[in-house]
Amino acid sequence: MVKLYGAYRSRATRPLWLLEEIGMSFEYVPVLQAKRLDNPLDGDAPINTKSPAFLSINPMGTIPSLEDDGLVIHESLAITLYLAKKYGGDLGPKDLAEDAQMLQWTLFAATEIEATALKISMALLGEQTEDVKATVEAAALALARPFDMLEQHFAGREWTVGNRFTTADINLAEIVRYAQPHAPLFVTRPGLKSWLERAQARPAFRKMWETRLAEPASGPV
Repeated sequence: MVKLYGAYRSRATRPLWLLEEIGMSFEYVPVLQAKRLDNPLDGDAPINTKSPAFLSINPMGTIPSLEDDGLVIHESLAITLYLAKKYGGDLGPKDLAEDAQMLQWTLFAATEIEATALKISMALLGEQTEDVKATVEAAALALARPFDMLEQHFAGREWTVGNRFTTADINLAEIVRYAQPHAPLFVTRPGLKSWLERAQARPAFRKMWETRLAEPASGPV
């Protein structure tokens, strides 16, 4: 059985959403971020990203990680692509061209959007000072070009690849989400906004998100 290590308030949301979409049974192993704990190395501490037991799975101490029949995979986006190809049916690529497109949009999100969008999520967690507002505006300006590309892509298109919902939508949506608190980025991009709303209206996303909200908070991811 597939075993997923992680926390709902982490990038594990990506494979957790995909697993809900697939509807397959899996073992979930909660692994807290060490920063949540006063003494993560205490003998009574729950398993966390500094626990020797987890470091034996992932020496980097990052979540999520996946085990599947002896294969261990780290990095959330690699995990979703693997699961979609092996278990996901139509959520995965139908041919080499779709495989390349799903990888393209996944890497596009990771390289062109994620770090900048996270600045928005982080900044909007605290007091809205002038410095915070400046940070958000600078990040929004930097996101204009990739978001304009997405707006163009979703003009007359419901989903990212192959005219159906796929893991590419999960990977992209879970990164674009970091910028979602800054509404002006989406007001002027109705195609992008509609696509994100469609993705987040899916029952599998809602179930994953409800579980995430029930977990103690620890940052925006």
